[in-house]
Amino acid sequence: MTDLQPNNTSNTSTRRTVVKAAAASAALIPLTAAGTSAMAAEPAAPAFLHGVASGDPLPDGVLLWTRVTPSPEAVPGSGKGPEVTVDWQIAEDKSFSKVVASGATSARAASDHTVKVDVRGLRPATPYFFRFTAGGVQSPVGRTRTTPAHDDTAHAIRFGVVSCANWESGWFSAYRHLAARTDLDAVLHLGDYIYEYAAGEYPAQKYVVRPHSPAHEITGLADYRVRHATYKTDPDLQALHAAHPVVAIWDDHEFANDAWSGGAENHTEGAEGEWAQRVAVAKQAYFEWLPVRTSTEGTTYRRLRFGKLADLHLLDLRSFRSQQSTVGNGDVDDPDRTITGRAQLDWLKSGLSSSDASWKLVGTSVMISPVAFGSVPAHLLEPLAELLGLPKEGLAVNVDQWDGYTDDRRELLAHLRDGGLTNTVFLTGDIHMAWANDVPVKAATYPFSPSAATEFVVTSVTSDNLDDILHVPPQSVSPAAVAAIKAANRHVKWLDMDSHGYGVLDVTAERAQMDYYVISDKTDPNASAEWTRSYRTRSGSQKVERADAPVR
Repeated sequence: MTDLQPNNTSNTSTRRTVVKAAAASAALIPLTAAGTSAMAAEPAAPAFLHGVASGDPLPDGVLLWTRVTPSPEAVPGSGKGPEVTVDWQIAEDKSFSKVVASGATSARAASDHTVKVDVRGLRPATPYFFRFTAGGVQSPVGRTRTTPAHDDTAHAIRFGVVSCANWESGWFSAYRHLAARTDLDAVLHLGDYIYEYAAGEYPAQKYVVRPHSPAHEITGLADYRVRHATYKTDPDLQALHAAHPVVAIWDDHEFANDAWSGGAENHTEGAEGEWAQRVAVAKQAYFEWLPVRTSTEGTTYRRLRFGKLADLHLLDLRSFRSQQSTVGNGDVDDPDRTITGRAQLDWLKSGLSSSDASWKLVGTSVMISPVAFGSVPAHLLEPLAELLGLPKEGLAVNVDQWDGYTDDRRELLAHLRDGGLTNTVFLTGDIHMAWANDVPVKAATYPFSPSAATEFVVTSVTSDNLDDILHVPPQSVSPAAVAAIKAANRHVKWLDMDSHGYGVLDVTAERAQMDYYVISDKTDPNASAEWTRSYRTRSGSQKVERADAPVR
């Protein structure tokens, strides 16, 4: 089932993941010329200042996106500017001599002059080029790709995988390196595409690499629109969207830190308006500014298929969850508490059971593998607790992740085990570290009890991790913490607490392999990237193992 629109249910949730500690040690660097001009530009004619994008690919179609600035006053969030006709074309070649589809639509102030076109009638597993035109002005050219036919036995699929891109914490070099690749079928963004904080709040002002806009914490529709627009001026993010279709889910910072169905840690009811209204405008801006299909508005859980090789189940773990528990009070096991909501969990279980694909990939914004700390050295306990959302006294559960909603996790993993479902791989972001994990049915008795699935967690694009919090060189203090965590969690096979970067997931019938890449310096707009580790899970094994080299 593709692009399934789930029923909207009401359950509750919460979390404490991200750090409000300082970002990497860097001097304040002004915005790039592209970023500055895009927000302050006063074009005499329509202009495409925020690039082009595509997303949610299907065997016969793809969603195309752009934003038009039709007049000088029509800046993002202003609600001003005339309606303008936008023509679009999609072609088999970059010169557009083989146009296969075209049409026209309108960009209006009501949708912040953003445009989304759901193109159908395309051929499966085919690259295409697309562009827009308004008032005689042509947009940049984008490249996209449809997915294999549902019954196609595709040889391989390959995804870029990213998460957690905080504008003020650094430059988006990870996006640039993924944009340069020509071997990706799509890029999976696992949440925290934007951050909601006021300028200088996360990280602290002296560690800000580049200031975002607006300077205050975003709470209203215009605020969220301007913040999305600011991100879309980044040349590396524009390059990513122009190069590959993006499949996105949200986490909490698209709304506010530690969001749950009835509120958030970073939301003060009354002083910052009503939570329901803040969520509504945040979602409106999200769907306006990202190439996510309108059939899924109100949530981001949906399913995409990549032939018979993989079904991709995408989760929304913010809209329906119960409020986060207080660590240590025991209610994390309460069956009335949920991270998914009943309807979404039933939808996921049904989709996993009915899938005839070789691999069941699950995009989840927070980690499903359990984490206990054991004897973490005292000088590392506080920053680790801050990074992972634990109390600084250091208990063994992160209540914002699946650890805080153990009944949902037990039900899901038992469903995999009891149904004999193999080759389920969780793909995760959120915690600004890279992990490769087995997902045990019972962590306390692992490895003597079975593993029900595997999990690959990608680190952040820029958001703070351990060395950023402590302001120390990478790998100077983390080895002791890594050793302690792995000793207490035998299902954790690898953990990198210090790097920023991205993953590349390559899937064949025989195995799914995640190649982890790190960037040299998030404060350097020209940062290089290099491969650091690879882990894979072989078909039928439900175990991760190290691979000696990335997939070429």
